[in-house]
Amino acid sequence: MYYYQHNSRALCSFEPNLPFEKLNRLPDTGAIAFLFRRPPLTGRDAFAVTHPRLLTAEESMAALTDAADAPEIPPALAEAVAEGRVTAANLDHPRWEALLTSPLPQGKKRVNLLALGDVGSTLLIGLKLLGGESISHLGICDVREEAAKRWEFELNQIAPPMAYDALPPVEIVPQEALFDCDVFLFCASRFVPDTAVKSGDVRMAQYALNRELVVSYARQARQAGYGGLFCVVSDPVDPLCRAALLRSNEDENGVFDGRGLLTHQVRGFGLGVMNARAAYYAKKDPRLASFLTEGRSFGPHGQGLTVANSIARYDDALSQELTAKTLRANLEMRELGFKPYVAPALSSGALSILAAIEGRWHYSSGYLDGVFMGCHSCLTPAGPAVEQLPLPGALLRRIEEAAAVLRAIEA
Repeated sequence: MYYYQHNSRALCSFEPNLPFEKLNRLPDTGAIAFLFRRPPLTGRDAFAVTHPRLLTAEESMAALTDAADAPEIPPALAEAVAEGRVTAANLDHPRWEALLTSPLPQGKKRVNLLALGDVGSTLLIGLKLLGGESISHLGICDVREEAAKRWEFELNQIAPPMAYDALPPVEIVPQEALFDCDVFLFCASRFVPDTAVKSGDVRMAQYALNRELVVSYARQARQAGYGGLFCVVSDPVDPLCRAALLRSNEDENGVFDGRGLLTHQVRGFGLGVMNARAAYYAKKDPRLASFLTEGRSFGPHGQGLTVANSIARYDDALSQELTAKTLRANLEMRELGFKPYVAPALSSGALSILAAIEGRWHYSSGYLDGVFMGCHSCLTPAGPAVEQLPLPGALLRRIEEAAAVLRAIEA
């Protein structure tokens, strides 16, 4: 391992002779960057090094496991990893230094939400009621001017007595100021199937129209030099995240230039409700109850989802049964004659987004091996981290199959 210093930051790498000032040893305190190389956007360009194995592991879905061998590393670096002070950054990215900056500042965050439809307005209510400790302002924007006025008017009349500033204020923001924030929430959609649709992959039916919409806002973020979180809540969450990331990094000729969103800026929020739906069914069937204490959810918000009944006692048949029930919950609500948006807006939306910006473990989709893969995640000061578990081979294969399907979807 070789040590360097650049702009007062300690660096380390397996590469000798990098063009930085050399150090004899790592400092005992402060942030450290581990520099690696791979073609930009082929995988995570920045992430938290939570275990020494991540210093040498290849980028793949195996990053979700704890199976890789850990290299022997100097004690000072091992201590820094254990203390959460090491960020891995891709030196081949044209903006590699920007990878070392967290998209989330310290303190309360300014959150801007686009589109106040069923999901957006319900999410807004959740953030208003629950976000007093972590949100300073809630900005709202909608093409329907009266909708924005309605929600500003109504939500600013919610307050406990004698604590009128306890909840974050709601403000209307114009389109051109959407990215004057720390967290941007994309809840817009050009097409949402009505309740007459009761079969098929309802979420992917929205992709073609919603892709162009999310790309237009990702390009606006690029033009604004936006450095905060770009969060996708609209369906289909995971393919839309990938389209936003990849297309924002293209110039006017469609050629990669790396001037758009960074991999650790974009997150998808759709898996939270799938995990909560799995818990709903697990509570109703003793055969599935192991999920409540030992289970996990992986994959996209839709087809390709994998719910594991247990990690330690994985049962593939039970897991497939629970996955099927979870996937069908969306259609069950439609069969009752209602659009299924309340639980997604609150479980995938408000609860998960607040956990994310507060640095707590939650379910969301982050970039991994060229796709956005949902899993148990945490946004740490050193970068995004994924939970690493002893995943059974059959479970890992299902996750890899889902990744292959996601990779084949045109961005």
